[in-house]
Order: sequence, then C-alpha cells, then structure tokens
Amino acid sequence: MTTEQKSAIEQEIDNLKGTLTGNMFQDMETRDQIHNLEMQLKGVKPMDSHFDCIGCGS
Repeated sequence: MTTEQKSAIEQEIDNLKGTLTGNMFQDMETRDQIHNLEMQLKGVKPMDSHFDCIGCGS
C-alpha cells in the first residue's frame, strides 16, 4: 500500500468519524465502514479466514 493510499484511507476514516452521532443504532453502518477501513489500513483480517470480515461478521 502506498503512502497516498494510506493517507486517503486515514482521511476517509476521519471524515466518517466526524459524521458519528453518538446513537449506536444510527452509527452502526458508519462504524462498520470505519472498522473495514481500519482493517485495510492495518492489513489484518479475521483469524482462520481467508475472507476479509467474513469471520467477524462485519
């Protein structure tokens, strides 16, 4: 992953965090998007899974 790609993902995460309302139900989809982006950024995936996010249900 290039530095530009990392910066773009970090910027998108910051933008999404800025839209959080504090209401768990309203923020569920946004938090899921943030979680997926953070996993991409860190290069992680659920244990025992070759699919990204299938193992944890996100």
